[in-house]
Amino acid sequence: MQHRILLVEDDEAISEMVRSYLVKEGYQVESAFDGEAGEHAFRDKGPFDLVLLDLMLPNRSGMDILQSIRKSSLVPVMIVSAKDTDVDKALGLGFGADDYISKPFSMIELAARVKAAIRRAEYASSRGLSEETANQKHSITLRGLTVDFDSFSALKNGEEVKLTAKEFHILKLFMTHPGRVFTKAQIYVMVWEEEYYGDENVINVHMRRLWEKIEDDPSHPEYIKTLWGIGYKLGDAVQ
Repeated sequence: MQHRILLVEDDEAISEMVRSYLVKEGYQVESAFDGEAGEHAFRDKGPFDLVLLDLMLPNRSGMDILQSIRKSSLVPVMIVSAKDTDVDKALGLGFGADDYISKPFSMIELAARVKAAIRRAEYASSRGLSEETANQKHSITLRGLTVDFDSFSALKNGEEVKLTAKEFHILKLFMTHPGRVFTKAQIYVMVWEEEYYGDENVINVHMRRLWEKIEDDPSHPEYIKTLWGIGYKLGDAVQ
């Protein structure tokens, strides 16, 4: 089955170059040339396995589209933009982008990173459990830590771990999606069910409190590990 890619790029020459190359690599590519068209394509022509998204678009910015996508989907999003400052990169990844490639770029590098992003998503999906599956299982135990979905409780080596509602849902998110990387924006949208405005302190505080309750050494967490500059994932040692 061909992987489907949504390419949102207003420069038609660049768009055609990227589309042609990716088609030769075996992908099916849907092109959009402005923000509104990109958002409509994502909503009406999906599902897609990856979104290639320019930041500077007419009608609606790439950042707006990214936030809109993250309200309903964890599809990999790779930002492709001439805006290559560290601030722009941090902003893009902070709002839930999975990768960032700056113009100009080589097609070989782009294709390699597209392949890697899709492969990571498929691996996470194959290792993960859906919410429905998780609820059917009622509980999950990983290396001495048990999360009970019926009673909204957690046990560490048989002893109760007193979690707040938000801490429980953060832990449940990672326990039911082993192998999947979540950005701070994705955690906020999925746990708080509100639009994320870039306030990292909220996530930082909740993650620190959660580590203090479930980790043997909160300074060196093993259950939920930090991927610097990207987000968090369930530790390999407990999967």
